[in-house]
Amino acid sequence: MRSVEITGERGPRFDEVLTPEAVAFVVRLDDEFAGRRSELLAARRERRARFAEGELPDFLPHTKHIREDESWRVASPSPGLARRRAEITGPPERKMAVNALNSGADVWMADFEDACAPTWHNVITGQLTLIDALDRRIDFTADSGKRYELCAEPATIVVRPRGWHLVDKNIIVDGRPVSASLLDFGLALFHSGRRQLERGHGPYFYLPKLEGHLEARLWNDVFCFAQDQLGLPRGTIRATTLIETITAAFEMDEILYELREHSAGLNAGRWDYIFSVIKNFGARPEFVLPDRGQVTMTVPFMRAYTELLVRTCHRRGAHAIGGMSAFLPNPDPETNTACMDIVRQDKERESIDGFDGSWVAHPALVETCRAAFPRDDQLDRQRTDVVATAAGLLAVDRTPGRVTEPGLRNNVSVAVRYFDAWLDGTGAAAINGLMEDAATAEIARCQVWQWLRHVTPLADGGVVTADLVEDMVDKELLSLKPERREPVRELFRRNALASELPTFFTTGAYARHLA
Repeated sequence: MRSVEITGERGPRFDEVLTPEAVAFVVRLDDEFAGRRSELLAARRERRARFAEGELPDFLPHTKHIREDESWRVASPSPGLARRRAEITGPPERKMAVNALNSGADVWMADFEDACAPTWHNVITGQLTLIDALDRRIDFTADSGKRYELCAEPATIVVRPRGWHLVDKNIIVDGRPVSASLLDFGLALFHSGRRQLERGHGPYFYLPKLEGHLEARLWNDVFCFAQDQLGLPRGTIRATTLIETITAAFEMDEILYELREHSAGLNAGRWDYIFSVIKNFGARPEFVLPDRGQVTMTVPFMRAYTELLVRTCHRRGAHAIGGMSAFLPNPDPETNTACMDIVRQDKERESIDGFDGSWVAHPALVETCRAAFPRDDQLDRQRTDVVATAAGLLAVDRTPGRVTEPGLRNNVSVAVRYFDAWLDGTGAAAINGLMEDAATAEIARCQVWQWLRHVTPLADGGVVTADLVEDMVDKELLSLKPERREPVRELFRRNALASELPTFFTTGAYARHLA
């Protein structure tokens, strides 16, 4: 008999989510797939070790037949996913959910991943938010007296569970924590899947942090198993895969192929993609990147990846969704106009490149995004002009720009302030006019690590040193509450100043800070 222990606290209405049947379903998923998950994570570590020794990724020779086969396509779009011109993202917090669902966006991505600090409270109340939104009982009056009510035609809900690399220590099965991916997915499908079908849509998901097609195959097998367990027809689930790792960029055809009866397309996860480059190749001098603000979507290696994504998707009948615009409305009219112009130009560039829609972080940006995509989709834009090469995808050394002291200071500021927000249970934080989440914090702390490792020259004079970084950290910590300074300093040191680059959420550095 299985030993199942729920160690997380029980809050109001948590029993509505953690029913015996729902927990048993999650345990069945974990029993079935925990072994393969562990094997794939081991393969990630082995591949990263090979990269450290000089190997570079390339298109896989043994899947060449999949890439060259013109006959296969993904499933046609499900109801609610045929038009994706503007998508809004955010954590499944009640107020933000109502604002996102009412924003006029085609899709709301309910994010249990980068925008959601994974406290047990956030994980379970997030599931309650989904249930209440689908049951239309999410309306409420805030303490300020403002009334939040769901509109008549809210956005389509798409859930992003946490990545394969994470576990959740709040459910222990036979002494081991369950997969966080399967927990988030399992609870959402069990409670909200049929609710979504009854409302004319379906159980839709975004899949984060995949590093290759075998991880997509695992998700597809999870979908088949889960649908069989719950009596849902195969193909009911649809999933959009974020291409946000450098290794996945070499396997986009294969990822679509593995998920083809469940695929809803690919998304260009731009911030995590840059982080992935640093994480895999940061120890190598030819992969040192300039200031984060200079690594735009038009630099050669980023353009190669996004153009290949559009070509791959449209060749297979799949939607190609553009990357995040993290700008927030600014109270200063002149600054706000400048920010909106940047967003408009970014989305118009994506539209010209052939994307079918894109992401924003705030309701005020939805119409700007939608206006850039005048048609419901651009699947007819086949982009046969795009020629994919490994050299193009790896052309990091062709990125223009320099490392500057203001750029270093901004990375320190973003990392310190995000760590502080994260320890408060906030996964999406407004910092310097941008909505920052774990992905941008990853880039910030990894660039600091990379520049330190290579004693990178500063355009302003001098080089990046530990003393310089520590001085910047000390000054940034003064803006935090006194009791928070040392915990944040410790996190910064663990995640940016270590001799070897740790993976943000897998080192356990955060686990003891989260109940």
